[in-house]
Amino acid sequence: MKLASVVVLAVALTGCAINQGMPDNMQAARSGSCKATSEQEVAALFDRWNQSLQTGDPHKVVANYAQRSILLPTVSNQPRLTPAEKEDYFHHFLENRPSGKIDMRFIDIGCNVAVDAGLYTFAFAKTGASVSARYTYTYRWDGRQWLITSHHSSAMPEKK
Repeated sequence: MKLASVVVLAVALTGCAINQGMPDNMQAARSGSCKATSEQEVAALFDRWNQSLQTGDPHKVVANYAQRSILLPTVSNQPRLTPAEKEDYFHHFLENRPSGKIDMRFIDIGCNVAVDAGLYTFAFAKTGASVSARYTYTYRWDGRQWLITSHHSSAMPEKK
């Protein structure tokens, strides 16, 4: 019985020690305080991101991403980890004035996290081209807003 009590105490203290260096929003996520959300709210996050593309400002697009996040873009082999790397990618991507449209999606919601994955098509106003791709966005609630923690996009492998 004493051993069980010691183990429970050790686990509790470890949890407290781990939380000490965490931002409040991450502590809330670990403590079970979950942001109520819906598939409709998660779907609107793509619309927010797509609208930021329409501004033509890479900085506004990158504002949708968490500080610690990864972008695995459609038209670049380089993973983008820092805000500067993401801005560099979007600076070039935005030159062709892209606009995305969701063709099919699957949304999964957890505690302060959500995944939106599926198929989308980008039309490029400058060139008239379009690209169909697979996508996955993972989002995390930071205590104030939903931010992208990972974004993967890859062109469809099979040509129609």
